[in-house]
Amino acid sequence: AKYTGIALDKARRLEELISEFFDITRMDLQGAGQERCVIHLSILLEQLADEFYPLFAEKGLTCRTDITPQLTTRGDPDKLARVFDNLLRNACHYSTPGSVVRISGGEEGDSIVLRFLNSGRTIPPEKLARIFDQFFRLDSSRATRTGGAGLGLAIAKEILTLHGGTITAWSREDQVCFQVTLPRGGRREEGPAREP
Repeated sequence: AKYTGIALDKARRLEELISEFFDITRMDLQGAGQERCVIHLSILLEQLADEFYPLFAEKGLTCRTDITPQLTTRGDPDKLARVFDNLLRNACHYSTPGSVVRISGGEEGDSIVLRFLNSGRTIPPEKLARIFDQFFRLDSSRATRTGGAGLGLAIAKEILTLHGGTITAWSREDQVCFQVTLPRGGRREEGPAREP
């Protein structure tokens, strides 16, 4: 039973890896042809922060948000939710237990800038330069179940590129920050909005 359980666990992990690999391959081929609608980023991020409460609580983490109301952009809501889900999942895995995960967002010129900040080990510059590469894992010694396959941030970057956005990261003094930039737009007068 023990070895059957291990084999089943590995098979499920392999299925997840293959699924992620196909996702990024499809995005490479599809280009910008995905469904586009108005997305309320403020609502989406607040909802995701609430959904992550149990995972954060397990590590004694607190999530605090400082997001300007009525932030909207145009795009595929499911794909953008996947980007933010990945960033929050990484924050959960790599944050110092008992620390605070901060999500902030606002308008800067014609762009929306979102920041995901957590406390954790400083990422060395040579690793930070590769963090968005496919199959790159920050800590290869982590178990595959918790450490991921090294595709999450590559997929996030691909999704944001298709939306005309960017993602960058910095790390210093035991803090890590991911910054997402998206085009501002999609006000109510431009078309019907979809709330996540």
